[in-house]
Amino acid sequence: MTVDHEIKISDSEWEVMRVVWANNQVTSKEIIDVLEQKKAWKPATTKTFIGRLVKKDMLQVERSGKRYLYSTDVNEADFVKHMLKDLFENVCNRQKGGMIAYLLSQVPLSHDDIESITRILNKKRDEAVDVVPCNCLPGQCHCRTIKEK
Repeated sequence: MTVDHEIKISDSEWEVMRVVWANNQVTSKEIIDVLEQKKAWKPATTKTFIGRLVKKDMLQVERSGKRYLYSTDVNEADFVKHMLKDLFENVCNRQKGGMIAYLLSQVPLSHDDIESITRILNKKRDEAVDVVPCNCLPGQCHCRTIKEK
């Protein structure tokens, strides 16, 4: 499934999706058990979030005897990339480098991750500019009041 630009999910819905992504096809009881242990949610709470995700077409439901099976055709990595892209589209271009640097300082990285990031940065170095132009409308950020070099 192509990730729809309009799909937004809450932090709680993310928790449900993580269970489904980890298991491919899962019963509501399995989702409830995992989240009851992790979040101490009551079954009704988890079922509410499952229902919301079904309405948002993030989850598909199939009846199998007396139980319901939930699955998704939304790829986890694609969805995360979509959400990050959405976040970055709402930020001034001049702040994006600092945000990326902050993320890099906060997350654990493997040697392979560092090699991959280094390759990307080396390619980006060729297209780098001295000052990243602001992409905001007047009144959206303060960098328009700072003289560009």
